[in-house]
Amino acid sequence: MKKDICSFTYEELKEEMASIGEKSFRAGQIYDWLHAKLCGSFSEMTNLSRSLREKLEQEYEILPAELEERQISALDGTNKFLFRLYDGNMVESVLMKYKHGNSVCISSQAGCRMGCVFCASTIGGLKRNLTASEMLRQIYQIQTITGERVSNVVVMGTGEPLDNYDNLLKFIHILTEEHGLHISQRNVTVSTCGIVPKILELAEEKLQITLALSLHGATQEKRRKLMPIANKYELSRVLAACDAYFEKTGRRVTFEYSLVHGVNDTPEDVRELTGLLRHRNCHLNLIPVNPVKERNFVRPSRENALNFKNNLEKSGINVTIRREMGSDIDGACGQLRRRKL
Repeated sequence: MKKDICSFTYEELKEEMASIGEKSFRAGQIYDWLHAKLCGSFSEMTNLSRSLREKLEQEYEILPAELEERQISALDGTNKFLFRLYDGNMVESVLMKYKHGNSVCISSQAGCRMGCVFCASTIGGLKRNLTASEMLRQIYQIQTITGERVSNVVVMGTGEPLDNYDNLLKFIHILTEEHGLHISQRNVTVSTCGIVPKILELAEEKLQITLALSLHGATQEKRRKLMPIANKYELSRVLAACDAYFEKTGRRVTFEYSLVHGVNDTPEDVRELTGLLRHRNCHLNLIPVNPVKERNFVRPSRENALNFKNNLEKSGINVTIRREMGSDIDGACGQLRRRKL
């Protein structure tokens, strides 16, 4: 079986080249082709000898993410990409354009096993983890297709990133190290529904990425109704892990909160959220729930969402309502899938 060459870090690739009898500078050339020039085949690596290219073809592979479909929002210019992986699985990625730069939301798994009840990504369950290279390839393809640089990366598409922990870590290191795209760790956000041991493990890495916790309920009971993971990890444990992440890294945690009309958008929820977050150095992102055709959850009106936000602000909470982007192409939060509808 061929080795996935794009999943080697720079140091690992140097070791790999030494193991096949090549000088270490070859690793730099190959790494530059893969992660800076974003090439998709060994034949493009024109400063390598033909014999080395043939050796690479025999021993290694560049896992593809082939564009299956591209949709562009008529509302805000958001791009959604459907990529086909080597085994036929598909993942979706989203490019959002802001004044401060381009942000890409990528998938970390084909499917998801977390089962959050308002999310399309978990319908059909988990098929498999993505490799580090398959996560990177989504970004590389988007840059190649659009001709525009990506400056911010959000691992918040299909899948639970911390359920694919080792590949996620390798992805972050390759994405942010100086020999590749060299995106700042401070411009990388990783979302989780709250896998406590992995949050604590990530804290020990002392990365400068932003951790985003999918909160969605201010009590254990409400969270359990929306998120099956709450049956495994009590909310108090999840919040303690987030506190540990802040203490170890100095990076403020973002709490994501999908607003569902009549479920978690009441004055009582404002009081409960205030009690949880007022003493924490954090940011709260309110996300009026996005429509998913298999679900019947209703988003609050714009007026109700603004009232919810304003009441939280009066209580001292740092809060925003996330700008909705790409909803007309099912590219907004909670709408991404591992297949074509």
